[in-house]
Amino acid sequence: MTAEGIIDTSAALRSYYAVLLGGIKRYGEGGELLPLLAEDFTFDGPLAGQVSGADRFVRGVKGFIEAVREITFIEAVATDDGAALLYDAELPNGTVRFAEFFELQDGIIKTIRIHYNAADYLAAGGH
Repeated sequence: MTAEGIIDTSAALRSYYAVLLGGIKRYGEGGELLPLLAEDFTFDGPLAGQVSGADRFVRGVKGFIEAVREITFIEAVATDDGAALLYDAELPNGTVRFAEFFELQDGIIKTIRIHYNAADYLAAGGH
């Protein structure tokens, strides 16, 4: 199954990536993203470390949304309660590869673990 196929079959993931690629003006204060995340949502990533709470994540992801220009999905695997996606994100000064792991519960995102080279991300214009 392609990454697009997995996103097409998961409303939460489809909406999540639509928000990421919708641009910062559309994003505003994260009103579209917040309902996709569980109350006890957790995030783990190279720059932010471990973040507990959807509100904190919604504020923190703004830097990625400001910088990302395009996402090209490479590989994806999904189960009923989770997904893993490998993709390249085009940023202002280059492209960075990301591996993103989701735990889903009751149709919403409970956890996200993301792996990427933080130095490459910052050099490519991420913040």
